[in-house]
Amino acid sequence: MQKPGAIKYGAGLSFFAVNGGSDRIRRYNLPVPHEPPADSPLAVRGSPPGGYCGARLDLFCQFPPDPRQTQRDLMVREQIERRGVRDARVLAAMRAVPRHLFLPENARASAYDDTPLPIGSHQTISQPYIVAYMTEALKLRGTERVLEIGTGSGYQTAVLACLSDEVYSIERIPELADCARRNLHALGISRAEVVVGDGTCGSPEHAPFDAIVVTAGTPAVPQPLLDQMAPRGRLIAPVGGRSVQELELWIRSPSGIRHSRLTAVVFVPLIGVHGWNE
Repeated sequence: MQKPGAIKYGAGLSFFAVNGGSDRIRRYNLPVPHEPPADSPLAVRGSPPGGYCGARLDLFCQFPPDPRQTQRDLMVREQIERRGVRDARVLAAMRAVPRHLFLPENARASAYDDTPLPIGSHQTISQPYIVAYMTEALKLRGTERVLEIGTGSGYQTAVLACLSDEVYSIERIPELADCARRNLHALGISRAEVVVGDGTCGSPEHAPFDAIVVTAGTPAVPQPLLDQMAPRGRLIAPVGGRSVQELELWIRSPSGIRHSRLTAVVFVPLIGVHGWNE
């Protein structure tokens, strides 16, 4: 969750992000020739008929058109594709998930602006580009078990659920966790589980994870999260001080874990035993 008033520079393009969700999501239909067999890995377990977006994009969620679809299409084209995000599945998920429904009513007019927005409890819903950028870095192909640290209102959780096999998301603030659960339930998404807890400790009972995304700034990547990475797992997190961080990508390989720094960002602090104090 990005911090209000953050300036983000990345992908060879400078831009300004200010401020930094909640409700329900509808189904967005992409053309499909037929439903997959029930035992297909592309079938959506626990979802109603139509929970398949076609073999080309292999999304696990689909939502019908709504009046904001044109705004989402423009958001993806101008804010995300132009900055270098190329993964077709990530772009499709960003077009599909209605960001405005994850925001309080008084913030929905700005839902598709190039900015993080407040969602209450001094937390934010991240800028659309940052959601797409971090998600693309995980290289999800649909079979992964994903851990998300910092659920917020559930927007990125929904995006991840469209792209992976199962998502476990940990939120420190009970009110936000309840909000995210309502949103995901309204979506019909059964692939994501939201729990209240200290995200810096991860979820050892569900480990190992093929992908881990941390949506708050941490002074260092918590060791429990590194320990819970699966072989060839990927982790992305904003690492640094309270005022500014760098996104770091960590990859486990047979020879060990390596990491690289990607770009400067500003996120709210990650509170927990292995993060910042309150």
